[in-house]
Amino acid sequence: MKEGKAYIESGILELYVLRQLSAPEQSEVEAMAVKYPEVKQEIDAIELAMEQYALQYAVHPAEGLEDKILESITGTKTQHIEQLSGLPATEQALPEIKLIPPAAEPVVVPLYSNYESKIRTLRIALVACVALLIVSAVALYSAHNELGSAKVQIAELSVDKEKFTSTVNFMKETNAQLQKVADMAVDPDWKFVKLAGTPMDPNANMMVYWHIKGNHVMMDNSKMHLPATDKAHQYQLWALVNGKPVDLGVFDVDQDASEILVNMKDVASAQTFAVTLEKRGGSPSPTMDQMIVAGNVSI
Repeated sequence: MKEGKAYIESGILELYVLRQLSAPEQSEVEAMAVKYPEVKQEIDAIELAMEQYALQYAVHPAEGLEDKILESITGTKTQHIEQLSGLPATEQALPEIKLIPPAAEPVVVPLYSNYESKIRTLRIALVACVALLIVSAVALYSAHNELGSAKVQIAELSVDKEKFTSTVNFMKETNAQLQKVADMAVDPDWKFVKLAGTPMDPNANMMVYWHIKGNHVMMDNSKMHLPATDKAHQYQLWALVNGKPVDLGVFDVDQDASEILVNMKDVASAQTFAVTLEKRGGSPSPTMDQMIVAGNVSI
């Protein structure tokens, strides 16, 4: 049912009635009309509407047009007879006229009565055809404009749908990550390590999550308060393991990131987590005077 309604609203049925579709497209419409009764009803309604429109706006011939056409035709015929015979048309053989006694009234035999009747019929048919052609052209132009407008509206709706879908997906992903953080809070194997600012920036702070059994390490992007870096530098996360620093990966500050949880490298054990400012790509060892936050693991 929805497919039939969408097909009706597409505007293709108007083009089908106006015979503006290719053979495959016409076959497709006819197949849809057989499959969906509402499509067949819509086609019948469109044909009836166009017929009524043509009758309503039919162009009536101007007064005297018939006499002008007849005069033009009869004059042309007389000239043609003269050219063929070389004699004036009045000297050509005329239909036999019987003599009538003087007492009787003269009988006039019309030479072109039947011919004039045929001309009149053809003239009316021609005018009707021209009027119908004009009405059809206007209707087609109007339908074309409406179809173009419908296509623009469909395109706009498609863009809006994509934006809505993207927003919904973002909200679903965000809710899923928030739920994961909530679940981590009641799991004793997850350790929440708050990294506080150093003299380099006392206001800086961030949160690191470490699973002591699975060795997973994640940062909370929504709770990261670090100064933005330039194109030449990145932050690098370290774990202090038995007094030795272990690289856990580099990252950039992105407050507008869609990801709340940022996965870093795993570590089996750690007593402290710290972040230093390093050249882009990271460093094999931390630059101690560039340590911006640090925090001890509480077990």
